[in-house]
Amino acid sequence: MPHADFARRRAAFRKLHESGCFVIPNPWDVGTARYLRHLGFPALASTSAGLAFSLGLPDGEWAVPREVVLRHVRELAGAVDLPVNADCESGYAHEPEGVAESVRLCVDTGVAGLSIEDTTGDRTHPLYELPVAVERIRAARAAIDDSGSGVLLTGRAECYLTGHPDPLREALRRLEAYAQAGAHVLYAPGPTSREDIRAIVSAVHPLPVNVLVSADTGLRVADLAEMGVRRISVGSSLARAAWTGFLAAAKLIASEGSFAGFAGMTPYSEINGFFQQDTRARQH
Repeated sequence: MPHADFARRRAAFRKLHESGCFVIPNPWDVGTARYLRHLGFPALASTSAGLAFSLGLPDGEWAVPREVVLRHVRELAGAVDLPVNADCESGYAHEPEGVAESVRLCVDTGVAGLSIEDTTGDRTHPLYELPVAVERIRAARAAIDDSGSGVLLTGRAECYLTGHPDPLREALRRLEAYAQAGAHVLYAPGPTSREDIRAIVSAVHPLPVNVLVSADTGLRVADLAEMGVRRISVGSSLARAAWTGFLAAAKLIASEGSFAGFAGMTPYSEINGFFQQDTRARQH
């Protein structure tokens, strides 16, 4: 893929973060990426969980090797003419130098953005101490700057997902520090209350905030936009929605010998027809 096209996508991605609010859904393979593009979403993001589940592996703790993740995000970036943000988990390294190396390799795949978490993989001490976490973000930003790529760096504070006793306060402390360390976008997955989301947006303003919507909380895109959220992702939710249908149908066959789980399915012809049209369009 020409580097000029990477530059175009990266510029478009930066533009999306300047104003308004957009949804960046998370495909887990080429087919889902192409269908989401067909629906008109302006950008896509990978999901570590969606990829891991498709490979029969758990999410997190680097169960999926870095080289597999890099190949996956390269495939996603090559499958659609949209900006793609890469879920780089915690950078596949503990030391800042290792995080920087992962970032350099990820930038080379053609992505327009990438995120770095502050989880250690240690259940006793699940978050890196703040000084270390900051140095990891600083190293990631330096690697991006050295590349001259214009890739956007998202700094993630995992306080809600790791069970921190005071997740909002700790997330605010970390996100403010990651902003100072050079993160372009801030993200604390987990909060669902309007109060917490507003507090996060306010704390790092004017930098853009990503909010994760992983369940039907009653919030709509318009609600989050009104709160000042710039970007909305869905993480593993679309992958889990697909797994939900699969599990329900498969369990009925196994337990009752019933095929009732196939009721209401999208017809084969609709899915196959989409890919026929998509393939022809890309060939021309």
